[in-house]
Amino acid sequence: MSRAEQLERLVQLVAGQRWAALASVDEARQPKASMVAYRVCDEFDGVLLHLSRLAEHTRNLLAEPHASLVVSSCDNGSDDPQLLPRATLQGRVEIIERDDPRYLLYRDRYLEKLPESARLFEFPDFILFRLHIAEIRFVGGFGQAFTFRAQEWRNAQA
Repeated sequence: MSRAEQLERLVQLVAGQRWAALASVDEARQPKASMVAYRVCDEFDGVLLHLSRLAEHTRNLLAEPHASLVVSSCDNGSDDPQLLPRATLQGRVEIIERDDPRYLLYRDRYLEKLPESARLFEFPDFILFRLHIAEIRFVGGFGQAFTFRAQEWRNAQA
């Protein structure tokens, strides 16, 4: 399978899911992972996360904004799980403040994918983050690993 075909598979995987493992670094410089909801930005220039300040991963991101998001196809219990397509998106998060002109647009886009989260936008402890993707490592199955830079990812939506 060509690199372009693998990129298309990556786009389908990441844009088609909404639940992923977020990896952050805690105050002891130890990695921590937790499950979070996400939404890919329409322009493929980032990923939106809406997280509570009460969660450890949010506090970690506020202290150290580098993060990874791991997205995988669902395991249905058949075949070898190492054949499942999966991607690790690495980058840096930015807080989208409520008075930022992009906030309402990003909120609405997030809610298109996750409408049941609407009530959470009313809670003052929730923060809207945008993960700026620097690199994506995509494993399309056994022996099918590719690294895509941010520009390749952004161009994939065209």
